[in-house]
Amino acid sequence: MKRILLSAAVTALLVAPLACNFDQLLAEKVMVGTLLSTPDVDVSLVAMSGLDAGTLPDGGIPPGEERITIPGQTEAFVFFATRDGEQGTPEPLSDATVRIEIQNGGSLALEKQGEDTGMYSLKSDYGDDAGVKYVNGATYNFVAVHGGNSHVGQVKDAPALERIEALHPAGGYVRHAANQSLTLRRPTESGGKPLTLGFVTVVPLDMEGRKGAITYTNMPKEPLDFLQLVTATGEWQQEILSIPGTAFPQKDSNYLVIFQTAQLGGPQSDNLFTGSTLLVGTADIGLVHTLE
Repeated sequence: MKRILLSAAVTALLVAPLACNFDQLLAEKVMVGTLLSTPDVDVSLVAMSGLDAGTLPDGGIPPGEERITIPGQTEAFVFFATRDGEQGTPEPLSDATVRIEIQNGGSLALEKQGEDTGMYSLKSDYGDDAGVKYVNGATYNFVAVHGGNSHVGQVKDAPALERIEALHPAGGYVRHAANQSLTLRRPTESGGKPLTLGFVTVVPLDMEGRKGAITYTNMPKEPLDFLQLVTATGEWQQEILSIPGTAFPQKDSNYLVIFQTAQLGGPQSDNLFTGSTLLVGTADIGLVHTLE
C-alpha cells in the first residue's frame, strides 16, 4: 500500500503543471515532517460530569470552580529516506542529523527513534520556550544532514489557531448522543484564500484527565501516507467537518475533539524530492460529553 501511494503521488506530480524545480523532481532523498502543537486545556469537573457548567466567561472557567488541566504539547517529527530503495519503496535513513530551524528563534536537534526507521522526533510541553516552540506566522525549516549534505524542507506562515465555535458553547462543553455523528463548520473568513488543511482527532478522556486510545482521526497515520497531501489537499480543506458516530461509542463519557489546522510546505533545497511533505500547525480543542 505504501508503494502504491508513493507511485500515485509521483505520477500526479509528473503530469501536473507544477512550478517545481527539475532537480527536485529527480532528487533521491525524500522527507516527511510535521510540527504540531496543542495548547493546555482547562476542563471543568462539573462539565465532565455532564452537569450544566453555566455560561463561561471569555476567560474560561470561573475562579474557584474545580477543574483539571490537560497539558498540551508541541511535537516535531521527521521521516527521512532515499527513494533509491528496492521495488521503489523508500529506504529509511537513520544516520542523518536532523534539526528544526525556527525563524528568529534558533534551532532544535531531533532525536533518532530506533534503528533503521528513518524517524526523528522531539516533543515538549506547550509554552516551553526551551523546547519545541510554536509561533504563529513563523517560517520553519526542517533540515536533515546526510553524507555531508543538507536537505532542507520549509513551511512558511505557520497558521494561527482556528476556533470552531460549535466546540465552545456557553455551557462549557458539547452535549451529544453516543454513537451519533457530529458535524462542525469551520470559519470561512480567510480573505479569499483557500482554507488551510484541517485534521480532526477524537480521544476519550477519563475523570482524572487521562487520554485513552484514539477513536477517530482523519490525519494520515504512516509517514508515507502524508505524501498524498501533495496532490489531494482538497480532502482536508472542507468547510464542513463530519465526525462519524463511532468516534463517540460510550454513553455518559467524555471525549476531546481536537481540530488541527496546518500549513503545507515542501522542499527548499534542490537535493530534496519535490513530493516531500511538511506540515506546521496548531489546534483548537473542545469537550464532548455523551448523554446517558
